[in-house]
Amino acid sequence: MKIYTDAPAWNELQEKLRGMGPFTLAYSGGIDSRFLAHAARLAAVPVNLVHVRGPHVASAESEYALVWAEAAGLSVRVRRLDPLSLPEVAAGSTERCYACKRFLFGHILAASEGPVCDGSNASDAVQFRPGRRALLELGVRSPLAEAGLTKDMIRALARRTGLSRPDQQARACLLTRLPYGRRPDARLLAHLAEGERVVEEMLMAGGFEDFPFRLRFCDTNRCELHLGREIHSSSMLNELEHALLEAGFSCISVRLMRDLSGFFDRTNAGLET
Repeated sequence: MKIYTDAPAWNELQEKLRGMGPFTLAYSGGIDSRFLAHAARLAAVPVNLVHVRGPHVASAESEYALVWAEAAGLSVRVRRLDPLSLPEVAAGSTERCYACKRFLFGHILAASEGPVCDGSNASDAVQFRPGRRALLELGVRSPLAEAGLTKDMIRALARRTGLSRPDQQARACLLTRLPYGRRPDARLLAHLAEGERVVEEMLMAGGFEDFPFRLRFCDTNRCELHLGREIHSSSMLNELEHALLEAGFSCISVRLMRDLSGFFDRTNAGLET
């Protein structure tokens, strides 16, 4: 498309997609996988979306993913998979992301024809990503990373090419809200998802749309709300704390956290980045 000839990374992505041909996309509904599906559609490359539902994925995230795909005219195949029984996940091992990715993508690959891709981008390469190793071992492709697209570049191109919610914040797997060594269960993860839904609704009502945050259990009883940007409103902060207490969370503390990703990886000095 002539309008984008001054965006080399966009042109490179389009060329890669056309060269690859029809593919299957592990589709979460986040900004990266939506952008890749959007780019494939503009490149006239057929893409088959596969969305995994399970206790590790917030229901609200799944609902948004399906609604967006339908509005975009893309069909989605939903797979219900539960990684909680995997030994590494059940034990809260530092290898939980690796084991989970191998499990989920193994199922997607077994039921797909042609290349299978995910939405990993170039920014992920400089962070601790155990799951990335599983994708490389399985031969899953990451066209956004291959084209050198960082998260900031994806957001900028999303705006220019008409993708909705270019500032959509990442909502990583719910397992990342728990410290290593803590055993997850479906009820606990659902409780965290509900807490984040409450926080998001309050932030949006206060004019903080697509605001970056995470709700995490940092030990057995202590829950922390990590904010990716500062909120200069003591009343809003008090309201958030009160709402979480009302939702059944105790010992709430609110912290400013410039980098929301990989919190428990950073607190574990034994991990290699």
